[in-house]
Amino acid sequence: MSTSDKPEIVKRGEEQKEDDGKGGFLNTVKGFIQDIGEKIEETVGFGKPTADVSAIHIPKINLEKADLVVDILIKNPNPVPIPLIDINYLVESDGRKLVSGLIPDSGTIHAHGEETVKIPVTLIYDDIKNTYADIQPGSIIPYKVKVDLIVDVPVIGRITIPLEKTGEIPIPYKPDIDLEKIQFQSFSFEETVAILHLKLDNKNDFDLGLNALDYEVWLGDDRIGGADLAKSAKIEKGGISSIDIPITFRPKDFGSALWDMMRGKGTGYTMKGHIDVDTPFGAMKLPISKEGGTTRLKKSKEDGGDDDED
Repeated sequence: MSTSDKPEIVKRGEEQKEDDGKGGFLNTVKGFIQDIGEKIEETVGFGKPTADVSAIHIPKINLEKADLVVDILIKNPNPVPIPLIDINYLVESDGRKLVSGLIPDSGTIHAHGEETVKIPVTLIYDDIKNTYADIQPGSIIPYKVKVDLIVDVPVIGRITIPLEKTGEIPIPYKPDIDLEKIQFQSFSFEETVAILHLKLDNKNDFDLGLNALDYEVWLGDDRIGGADLAKSAKIEKGGISSIDIPITFRPKDFGSALWDMMRGKGTGYTMKGHIDVDTPFGAMKLPISKEGGTTRLKKSKEDGGDDDED
């Protein structure tokens, strides 16, 4: 056997020292990297973002639906942008779900910045009334908005920020309308000016501030006219208000219904239109209509009548 073929003999102590040296070096590198990471985190200052429901708006509301916009103010204290992964939302009333949804990939919150994220929500009244029979038109119901914001923060990871806010929302009901009387102010076959004495019955649990109305009126089968008017009046909740509106028409163009009324007989009428009102929940445009009603002529004092008669 040649010298080169002889096996190398390493003593156990020397082998252990060599392994200990390698392990010590790796541990030193790991510790160094960890220390650097902690120092970077301490220097940079990563933290959890904060959020709050800053406001809830009702930009549109009518008999069919209410559009809500939930404003979420999110503040990012970190030196890098953070992605807003998902937004889960739920609107409930007395623990009963009204609507829910998910908005994915909702944008990015800038570094050391704040953003207002708007969540659009639509409440369909037919769906609510069909699901919960005790919710009646004209009522006001409490609601609670629950929002979960899911964000991804460097170093910290993915976190969920839960938010809540409460409020009230109406279930609007259209007012009842009655054309109580028609009073002629001037009469001729070519042009007659009259005053329509209306009664509006507010079936809602909130006041209506009347700003304007548009209307059309039929006596029997004859349309006698219509108009768009600016008109101010307060119709209290559950109350009845009287409104006088002018109308001009040509009697010679109409049939027997007008002449029956002039002879003192009750006359069938139809009235359709809209009223523009202010409410505690925002502006609304509500329909008004009455078909199959009966009205009569109110005579002036000059014609032997009493202007104050009921």
